[in-house]
Amino acid sequence: MVTDWSHAWPTATAAFLASLVEFVEALTVVLAVGAVRGWRGALTGSGAALLTLLVIVVVLGPALTTIPLNVVQLLVGMLLLLFGMRWLRKAVLRSAGIIPLHDEGAAYEQETQTLRQFGKSGGGWDHAAIAASFKITMLEGLEVVFIVIAVGAGGVGLLVPASIGAVVALLCVVLLGIVVHKPLTAIPENTLKFCVGVLLSAFGAFWVGEGVGLSWPGQDWSLLILTAGFLLVALLSVRICRNRAARVSLLA
Repeated sequence: MVTDWSHAWPTATAAFLASLVEFVEALTVVLAVGAVRGWRGALTGSGAALLTLLVIVVVLGPALTTIPLNVVQLLVGMLLLLFGMRWLRKAVLRSAGIIPLHDEGAAYEQETQTLRQFGKSGGGWDHAAIAASFKITMLEGLEVVFIVIAVGAGGVGLLVPASIGAVVALLCVVLLGIVVHKPLTAIPENTLKFCVGVLLSAFGAFWVGEGVGLSWPGQDWSLLILTAGFLLVALLSVRICRNRAARVSLLA
């Protein structure tokens, strides 16, 4: 399987940004577990989850090659479009001030308070720490796996750049976590989610079109037009939601 790297950059970029968001959320909980319960349990749980996710990718990735490409593109495109629109909807509402912005610092404090309720570790394996780290890494990691498989299943050889994008995101988050040793509140996560929602929606629409036999003008370059279109609609939606919320507040 040969990867055409000249057309792989959109796939790698989408996988990187989406994975970065998920890994930042997982890091927040793992840091809280390590600070409160100890790093042995936190790293053990996360490591076990990452190994499980690796097995899932190894099994599911090659299995997709046994399914006709147009069927994979259509099904994965529909799922990716729904997934991206869900992210984009929340990002639009957050940008418009309808729902509160996601705060990694607040999430860290909440998680540490929850973990302290379990009391101190009695030595040996800290099952509470392992379970908490394993759960959050699996939950966020499964979304990463889905995104990697989804954006990489639309063409021959695209699974490799998608996987590379996700691995680079993981390494960036791990290195930042080691250096700063605290939640990555400086990363504009809500802005990233907005961008990722746009990208995933664009990829989903592109793969659905490919699956039904649509010939996109410019082939992969059509992704730029789709991305610009979704971005424009999202920005207009933010403005409409803000204006509507302002009118409601004036009438209240």
